[in-house]
Amino acid sequence: MSKRVRGFAMVIVASVLWGISGTVAQALFQRYHFTAEWLTSARLVFSGIILLVVSLVGEKRQNVWQIVRLKGELFKLVVFGILGLMAVQYTYFLSIKEGNAATATLLQYLGPVFMTVFLVLRYRQLPTARQVMAVLLALLGTFLLITNGNPGKLSIAPGAVFWGVVSALVWVFYTLYPVRLLASWGATAVLGWGMLIGGIGMSLAAQPWQATGQIWSLPSVMALLFNILFGTVIAFYLYLDSMRFIKPSETGVLASVEPLAAVVATVVWMHVPFGVFEWIGALCIMGTVMLLAASGEKKKAEAPLEQHAQL
Repeated sequence: MSKRVRGFAMVIVASVLWGISGTVAQALFQRYHFTAEWLTSARLVFSGIILLVVSLVGEKRQNVWQIVRLKGELFKLVVFGILGLMAVQYTYFLSIKEGNAATATLLQYLGPVFMTVFLVLRYRQLPTARQVMAVLLALLGTFLLITNGNPGKLSIAPGAVFWGVVSALVWVFYTLYPVRLLASWGATAVLGWGMLIGGIGMSLAAQPWQATGQIWSLPSVMALLFNILFGTVIAFYLYLDSMRFIKPSETGVLASVEPLAAVVATVVWMHVPFGVFEWIGALCIMGTVMLLAASGEKKKAEAPLEQHAQL
């Protein structure tokens, strides 16, 4: 297997696992009475511990402890863990609970559009034609997704729309804030500490060790383990490691498999109806990711290195 094929396979598998994990979370909420607070805290705490253990046996094991010994870096980790990882996971799960995994995942994929608008305003640059087209396509896709072609009626719960959009906005912060941390200390150490800190923060609302109220059975335990191991740890590892073999623009395009996997899993497994206009809306939103990924790669090639170091 060539390196490029390996990279493509890693991103696609990671994206499919992410998409399916959203549907698994929906099943935990609807069938087994898990709460968004408990699932967020449990997923982040256990995933964070696993990633830190992985980091301790890696080449940069010294980074795991050095990063938390520096007060400035520790503060950044706390901000990233609470306002980034915890917030994006919690709002995403709330959107799933209020609606379904398919629409929650698609709404979260508006994040790249919000990021484009933010960067255009931040650096006071006129958007490219491709960026304008992506924003318009995202607006059309969102309209079709939440109305199913009928502007007088929402096809999904308002709460699902609200939390999905909030999750997309938080995604922008979660993506931009840790750039320097990731470059200095490595992804597994930063994500491991960030997840553990975010999980501890959410534990103030729901402690992972207080597992009462849920329906515990073999299917629910398997679903929870899948969500933590495959939907978080393995998916993150495959996605991040794929960067060694393929371009960022290619990972961005291939990652659009995630909402497609979420839609298919939600329709097939959870029997959620998806109309023609909702399918068109989903394809429009996925199309924006491809447009923006291609636009970002072209801009990166043309811009000086110093400009991108500031991002």
